[in-house]
Formats: sequence, structure tokens, C-alpha cells
Amino acid sequence: MAGNADWVNRDFYKVLGVDKDADAATIKKAYRKLARANHPDSKPGDNAAEERFKEIAEAYDVLGDAEKRKEYDQMRSMFAGGYPAGGGAGGGFNFPGGFGGATTTGGFDISDLFGNLFGGGAGPTRTSGARRAARGADLETEATIDFTDAVEGTTVALRMSSDSACPTCKGTGGKPGTTPHVCPTCDGAGMVVSSVGGAFSMNETCPTCHGRQLIYDEACPTCHGSGRGRSSRTLQVRIPAGVKDGQRIRLKGKGAPGDNGGPAGDLFVTVHVRSHAVFGRKGDNLTLTAPVTFDEAALGAEIKVPTLGGAPVTLRVPAGTPNGRVFRVRGRGATRKDGTRGDLLVTVEVEVPAQLDDAARAAVTAYREATAGRDPRAALFERST
Repeated sequence: MAGNADWVNRDFYKVLGVDKDADAATIKKAYRKLARANHPDSKPGDNAAEERFKEIAEAYDVLGDAEKRKEYDQMRSMFAGGYPAGGGAGGGFNFPGGFGGATTTGGFDISDLFGNLFGGGAGPTRTSGARRAARGADLETEATIDFTDAVEGTTVALRMSSDSACPTCKGTGGKPGTTPHVCPTCDGAGMVVSSVGGAFSMNETCPTCHGRQLIYDEACPTCHGSGRGRSSRTLQVRIPAGVKDGQRIRLKGKGAPGDNGGPAGDLFVTVHVRSHAVFGRKGDNLTLTAPVTFDEAALGAEIKVPTLGGAPVTLRVPAGTPNGRVFRVRGRGATRKDGTRGDLLVTVEVEVPAQLDDAARAAVTAYREATAGRDPRAALFERST
């Protein structure tokens, strides 16, 4: 990182060879071109290229991030308007240790203004000392419901166990009655910078204070310094109508509680649906197989079929209906997200009796004799040659 006033005086746009008004795509393209041309792997032993590569990476780290770029532009504009880059008490700003450890004059801390650009971590002398809020963890669970409940919607009770703030230390991790002090590893930032090779680095949660910014000399005897306990609760969860087997439902804010006033995480519920003895499902449509007799399929008939949770409906089967034909009963399927319903798809299946009494056998024999001149398989031989 460049030191003190050097941040103000350096032109990162010039380093990447782009205009100040260049868009993100242009900046990214320029960075990739320059990085390839100056990468240490392509120029081993070239110290000048290595320094140039670091400078390019540093420039892109700021200009490639929309928020950092905005703060960088504001900073340069402010100092260009007459603010000294490294003035003492009379100049209004004082940067004895770089922006990350800036002290103040007149009650103004430059690191608060450009916290995102310069890492935001003030040293132990910083008086704000507010602990960083952290979002709670997301939780996963499963629920098994009946087929009808999946179609119509239902409410289920889920017993949840999750981490919560330790009841003894209230989440601080310290022994009650002891006084915390600023973490010496991260200087109260809650984050540390680790190198990932070459000129690149990344921020990670401080391994000493675990992001809390403060540490205690004596750990809480209940949670041993973790600040976490275990809690159990029962949630009444609404499963929406039309949910499918294996669908994952997100319940915002129903996960583990956050730290230091941070928001709770989310709860993800994977729904399993039990099969039904009669009905099946295909998307938003329900399916049903209805047996019909040979004479109903051949001569036509009106048959009654059940619906899920409703009154039976009458289905007209035309004469000459083939086995496996599908009929559609509109509006008797599963509920969609918009409140409308899918359809009921009824497949007719011609039933062949396992046994015939004398009268039925005589009737079938008479039918065979009446249709003896017709071969339903003749077309198979014609098309097979």
C-alpha cells in the first residue's frame, strides 16, 4: 500500500491508462492487458516489472470496486480543492501511520470517511470502538407432509435447535465482570489482511477475536469464549399451497440470531411429500387413472371420477375411446403461486375381466364371430416390409 499523502497524489487512472470517466468494462480490460504484460511469472527476475505489476494490481483494487472508486474520486476531489494531503494541526488532517491508523484533529477522523477504501480499521487509539454487527447463520431442516396438504397448503410445527448468545456472557465471550480490551492482532478492526500470492491480498476474520474487535483476558466459563450457547424453539411454518416434493422453501429471518444486533439468518426447509393412493402429480396438474369396461370404451358412456378434496365429476367417454386416452378436467389440479389451479388429467384404462360367467362368455364369443374378418395386426406386417 502507498503511504500517507502518496494515496492522494497518485493517479490510478493514469496507472491503468484509462480516462477518469471510463466504465467498469474498460477498466477491467485495461487491467487484464497490463497484468499479463507485467506478470512476474512471464518476466522472472525483472524487478521493475514486478513493481509495475504491484502498482497495476493496487490501482485495479480501487478502480475495479465501484464503492472504493467512488470514495477515491471524492478524496482526490476534496484534496484538489485545497485540503492538504499530510498537513499537521494547522492543516486539519494528520496521517502519522497511513489512513488505516489516522489520528484526528478537531474531532474529525479521515478513516471514518474513507473506511472502505483504506480498510476501515482504526488502531487502538480510535474512540468509536463499536463492535461489528454480524448476520446470523442460515439453518437447514426438513418437513414431510401429506399429498393433500402439499396441494392445498398447510402449517407445520418445526422443532429447531441452533446457536444463540451465551446466557452467561450475553455473547461477549468474556467472564462476567471482566473488562475487554482492543484485540492486538487486528487492532480492533475485526479483520486481518492475508496474502494470497504476489501482489494480491484479502481480508479475513481475525483469528484471535473472531471478528468481535475486543478480547477478554478471562474467557466465559460457560461458553469458553465462543459467545455462543444452544437454544431450542418451535416454529409454526406455513407451507404454501402447490409445493412440490423436494422443493426448498426459504423463510427469511427465521435462522440463527445475529451477533451485536445483526440480522438473523434464514431458514431453508426442504419439503418431502408422501404419495397418494389414487392421485399423482405432473407439474401443477393432478393425474388419475380411471378403469372403464370394454363396452364403455366401445359404445361410449358417462362415468364419475373423484377429485382431490372436492365432489366427484362426470366424465363423458365417447364411443370408440382407445385405451390410454387422457381427458382433462379443468381447475381441479394443484394450486399455483398466483392462486389459480391446474387441471386434473384422467387416463382411461380398459379393464379386462379375469373371469367370465356363461352369459358374458357367450356374448364375447358372439362378438368374436361378428368381427372374424378383421385382423387388427394386418397393418404391422404391411409396415414391416
